[in-house]
Amino acid sequence: MAGHSSLIPMKSIKSGPLMGQADVPGDKSISHRSLILGALSVGETIIQGLLEGDDVIDTGRAMEAFGAELINHNYGTWSIHGVGVGGFAEPNSVINCGNSGTGARLIMGAMATSPITATFTGDVSLNKRPMDRVTEPLEMFGAHAYGRSNGQLPLTIVGAEEAVPIHYQVPMPSAQVKSAILLAGLNAPGQTVVIEKESTRDHTERMLIGFGAELISEYTDEGRVISLTGQPELRPQKINVPRDPSSAAFPICAALIVEGSDVLVPNIGLNPTRAGLFDTLRDMGANLTFENLREESGEPVADLRSKYSPDLKGIDIPPERAASMIDEYPILTVVASFAQGITRMHGVNELRVKESDRIEAMATGLRAAGVLVEDGEDWIHVHGLEGKVPGGSTATTYLDHRIAMSFLILGMGAKNGMSIDDGAPVATSFPIFEPLMERLGASIIRTDE
Repeated sequence: MAGHSSLIPMKSIKSGPLMGQADVPGDKSISHRSLILGALSVGETIIQGLLEGDDVIDTGRAMEAFGAELINHNYGTWSIHGVGVGGFAEPNSVINCGNSGTGARLIMGAMATSPITATFTGDVSLNKRPMDRVTEPLEMFGAHAYGRSNGQLPLTIVGAEEAVPIHYQVPMPSAQVKSAILLAGLNAPGQTVVIEKESTRDHTERMLIGFGAELISEYTDEGRVISLTGQPELRPQKINVPRDPSSAAFPICAALIVEGSDVLVPNIGLNPTRAGLFDTLRDMGANLTFENLREESGEPVADLRSKYSPDLKGIDIPPERAASMIDEYPILTVVASFAQGITRMHGVNELRVKESDRIEAMATGLRAAGVLVEDGEDWIHVHGLEGKVPGGSTATTYLDHRIAMSFLILGMGAKNGMSIDDGAPVATSFPIFEPLMERLGASIIRTDE
């Protein structure tokens, strides 16, 4: 599959105005969950607008390995014939999750309470990421995990013979951990309860309810308490996947820093647990407007218009906003480089254990591009250059799609452009990134050709 092996060096050059409509792919988080919950339903789930990046396709292949039937009807429409809660078959081969921590952790949860065994692996980046944050609560259900230290992949999960429900407080803000526990709880009798001190993206809860699960969420002194009744019969659904706000961030932010730009990004998901970037950009003075606000498939959506914003100001971003924009901090540091003053980001230690150490990756690349950056264990400060970013250097992407795209966006506004050592990982989440940006007027060059 594209994005897992061959290096693709790239360069973006300073751009003229970016203009037009950016039709970004479907939401990756919702795409993963649509396939998994479709596989756990009885009957046919139809998914329109599925993100067809490597990460999601790997999850689809995993569902096939567990016994579901997946059909591609083309033009982003897929159907999945599920096997029901507790109906997963034991796979005949290793489950390769590619670059996707979401896919790996959610699939582990979905199979951990069935009496089957599965071995998981991924690419070089995924195999370095911690999985014990998921395997520890899964063992409370009665599953067993065998693998490398810190729970790193490759890893084998032996599912529970007789699963028991659990009551678990998530120690860090993580939608992946919460979702893995809820998916495991589907096949455990009784009530599984998850408590999170800080609310994280709630796509799993919304979709579980849509598929017919009995789930209650309430706020208490402990935090957000989510209670799931196990062993439901999930009903197949017709799902319209909103476009991915994390992917939309790239053309939106590019328009803010490239003089004369005016870009419309339609049908973007505005789930409040995902919209922190847009709130932050507006706090910085971005010319960003929301048009045609509506609801689709239980998710709030809108069309976003982004225009060149020469008067961006550095701000102190509230740490409690981190969970709602954790994947967008890399591109935000790029915008902060073009702002006036210092943008301070705190409470972002989760960035250290993403596809790469994103604090280190962005700090190193921005410094090479001529930007003053300070950073610590859970914080990063970017000193803005009021639109005058030199660029002209090569950033290392560390097999991280968001790092790769962020520095290509930086090059579109920087005086001397910007190069990256490898753009191959972009295919994992945004396979049409290059042609989409080029249609808007950007210039991205594959420098190995």
